Order: sequence, then C-alpha cells, then structure tokens
Amino acid sequence: MNETINYIEFGSRHLAASKSFFEHAFGWRFTDYGADYTAFEGGGLQGGLFRSERASRAEQGGALLVLFSEDLEASLEKVSALGAQICRPIFPFPGGRRFHFVEPGGNELAIWSDKEPNP
Repeated sequence: MNETINYIEFGSRHLAASKSFFEHAFGWRFTDYGADYTAFEGGGLQGGLFRSERASRAEQGGALLVLFSEDLEASLEKVSALGAQICRPIFPFPGGRRFHFVEPGGNELAIWSDKEPNP
C-alpha cells in the first residue's frame, strides 16, 4: 500500500448541497469536521469535501473522478433527478460508454459502464 492513492479531497461551492447529493445518489456516509470540511466513505475510496469558491472541472485541468455503473442510463436518470447538470451526455469510448455531470457543489464527475444499454 506504500505510495498508493488512498484519500481524495475536492472543493465544493455548496458543501451542504454536495453532501446531500452524494448521500442520496451513491449512499456515501459523511463525518463533519467543523463547518468547512466533511469526510466521506462508501464511494470505493475515502475522501473529503471542503468549502471552496472553486470546484473541479476537467476542462480547467481538474482531476476527473470516474464511477462505475452496471446500468448507465439508470445512473444518468438518478443523478439528474437529484440536481446534477449533465455536461456530456452518454458517449462511447474504447472499452465502454460514459457521461459527465456537475454535482450541485460545482464538481464535474463521470460515470462509465462496459455494459450495453438494456433493450
């Protein structure tokens, strides 16, 4: 485990909105450390969100967190219903399909799948 990624932090312009989104969309659990920081677990990697005027967008050189889904269309519907903005609709790439979204705190993430759409 030496020198492997084991924790990630990213900023949020709306910390409470980000926290609520990730809780409801993906079941992440949070532990608050004051008003400006919350740690999460349950997303496959532990991490945290901190209050920030800036958020991570791939077009600005930010890291892109990519989640996996067994049903890409269902994931797109779920994040949309919870307030995410779809910034790149589902598109194919070598190895599968994915879409990008911006969560309510301003961070861009992606969800991919190697599964074909359900007929």
